Amino acid sequence: MDAPCTRLLVDRYAETFRFYRDVLPGLTGSELARGDESSGYASWDQDGRTVFALLERRFMSDVLGTGGLPDGEKAQDLFSVVLHIADRDALDAAVVRCTDAGGVVVAPARDRPQWGPTMRTAHLRDPDGHLLELQTY
Repeated sequence: MDAPCTRLLVDRYAETFRFYRDVLPGLTGSELARGDESSGYASWDQDGRTVFALLERRFMSDVLGTGGLPDGEKAQDLFSVVLHIADRDALDAAVVRCTDAGGVVVAPARDRPQWGPTMRTAHLRDPDGHLLELQTY
């Protein structure tokens, strides 16, 4: 498993993308690896691994079924912790491990070809309500 990265879930994607595109390389040495200001997703890599990502919030809201909530209730999903898992079996085992430790599944493991041809994810909340994405591809 790779080290986790932070993914910001944003409403003003284009403006936020331009901000991080302009500041991250100079501040952290990370380079834009995927996405542009109209893609809805972008990530920055350092030493061959993703260290920071942006995702248009509506994409995650669609997965979690939170699109109809009032803005104040959506605020809990400002970011998600992303854990890259080795393979499908390991992802399923990670879901069990997380639920045994007190996590709550909000979107069970499933293939997400719209996110990537081999992408599979599960979404949980930690005991304090923070969003956790387990993913393999």
